[in-house]
Amino acid sequence: MLSLNIKDFFEKKLAKIQPGYSIRQSQIELSLAIEKTIKEHGTLIAEAGTGTGKTWAYLVPAFASLRKVIVSTGTRALQDQLYRKDAPMIKKATGLPVQVALLKGRANYICHFNYHRLVDDEYSLLKNQQEVKQLNEIKLFFQRTQTGDKSDCDGVPDSASIWSRVTSTKESCLNKDCPYIDECFIAKARAKAKEADIIIVNHALFFADIALRQEADIDLLPLADTIIFDEAHQLPDVATQFLGSTISLADIDKATKDIETVTASYVKSVTDWDKLCKAVKYNLLELRLLAKPIDDLPNKKVVYESIPDKDNFLTGLDTLLDSLNNILSALAKVVEHHIDIQEVYNRLSAYCSVLQQWANPEKFSSDDKNVYVRWVEFGPHQLRFSRAPLSVKGFANFKRPDQSWIFTSATLSVAKKFTHFQAQLGLYDAECYSWESPFHYASNGIMYVPTSLPEVRHSTYEQSFVNLLIPFIQKTPGGVLILCTTLKAVDSLGDLLQQAFEKAKINRTIFRQGESAHRILVDKFRATSKGVLIGSASFWEGVDFPGDLLTLLAIDKLPFAPPDDPVLAARIDDCRKKGGNPFMDIQIPLATIALKQGVGRLIRTEYDSGVLIIGDERLINQRYSRLLWGSLPDFYRTSRAEIALEFWD
Repeated sequence: MLSLNIKDFFEKKLAKIQPGYSIRQSQIELSLAIEKTIKEHGTLIAEAGTGTGKTWAYLVPAFASLRKVIVSTGTRALQDQLYRKDAPMIKKATGLPVQVALLKGRANYICHFNYHRLVDDEYSLLKNQQEVKQLNEIKLFFQRTQTGDKSDCDGVPDSASIWSRVTSTKESCLNKDCPYIDECFIAKARAKAKEADIIIVNHALFFADIALRQEADIDLLPLADTIIFDEAHQLPDVATQFLGSTISLADIDKATKDIETVTASYVKSVTDWDKLCKAVKYNLLELRLLAKPIDDLPNKKVVYESIPDKDNFLTGLDTLLDSLNNILSALAKVVEHHIDIQEVYNRLSAYCSVLQQWANPEKFSSDDKNVYVRWVEFGPHQLRFSRAPLSVKGFANFKRPDQSWIFTSATLSVAKKFTHFQAQLGLYDAECYSWESPFHYASNGIMYVPTSLPEVRHSTYEQSFVNLLIPFIQKTPGGVLILCTTLKAVDSLGDLLQQAFEKAKINRTIFRQGESAHRILVDKFRATSKGVLIGSASFWEGVDFPGDLLTLLAIDKLPFAPPDDPVLAARIDDCRKKGGNPFMDIQIPLATIALKQGVGRLIRTEYDSGVLIIGDERLINQRYSRLLWGSLPDFYRTSRAEIALEFWD
């Protein structure tokens, strides 16, 4: 490790070269703790409140270590910020010859094979004029890009459906058999990552790498000496998702239609492809009919053990698998005839493996301790099969003895304890430290928890909550963010607010999650003076509205995870069987961390101020209230509306 005095670097050098930088003791202490962990090949769980400066605190020792470091972040947006802004600044400040690379999942890069196939097809596969325009933008971008990263294509939103036609998936990628392998953007990005000292990835890619290493001994990421997990509170959920699998019958149906097309073009006379494809399509329809009772269940999903008429359903699934194996056997004999046949064969084979693994996990699991939850979801145009691990405690076993692991976030503890996060990922031997935010919450903000509202499940609650918000919305000098626990509440509160605005003659624009893509909605809110943004899920974290962009934050209810989630329900049941208290051991910690994330949207800089309203009296009148209450920032707190309204005076 390079002899770099971290304390001197932050106190003397960084303050000189970075305008506006203010020395924070908590940032220096965090950076020193990370330096120590890297040197000792240890494991560190570091909670640092908003404003500590976590990014620079871990980048400085990472650069100084002169070792191979992977930095894994929560989102692609954070990846881009690290790569384009923070890492270059630290590199310049340290003067170290450290090479930094950015690596994303394959769905973020244009695939030459799929791009040329779509372009060469004279646009016949495009849905409308908007997609024609978008493809023209992508063509211009393709001619000038060096990376193929779709986030650099300003003319087409990341969320545009056309991207799925010009990118690849792990199922469809031809890898070394691709005729464009020498030009492949993802291959070049991975090669650059192998040569780099610091590789910036996201959690999804990190766990996809773990899953592939387990399944096929294939690696997406190079081996690293140090791994730093930023936004580490997201890891348990991402691990659960990526160490499991999902397959939709719609994917299989699409692959079958593609088989009809490519076989008719290249190997029409080899066998009766029409008969083989019709058998698959018929069995897909039959299985969907057998699954129809799931449509009448709450949330239209059911775990494996409770599937209605399960024996007949599983028989239908076996019949479908037989017809898929028949068509795969026929394709295997002609797979060398054309690259298009090989692509669709690879894709359908991968889908079939996932479905077989769902149906017969005992044939695929080499570890009897690895228990999986399986469930089925019934949708308007699809039937989805999913499986996920009951526990991701085995994650800790992926750490090599000569590696250093650092986990950091503003929200890792519950009532100053890290036991929940440690237990989720099996990090029992980790050192745990916490640094408070340097922001002065008591003087910069006020938290108002009303005691006059109906119980949150009462039919009049939402109207009462909106009535309570109106005088605050009228008085607040900046923007308003309303966080809801469900998408249904986003719509109902949006309607009630619109009616209240018209009645009170409030001239503010309301933006609702779902009316446009997330990024577009955020940009519109930022560009609108005194807007009102109503969101759920993804708006509880990762959005930044400093200054007057946000001066009023309202949360409708405590964010308890819905117990009908199959994995959560299975974990609750498992906890109960082992003699634990699922509510206190699982649901309260999850709600606490989610609430801390939501509350953290209000004060983003030392100059921010505002009012926080939490419209759920359970925060103060239940036996578990102190755990939630005690985990929140040190706002001035009140249950009186008149005191909260006086804040802006």
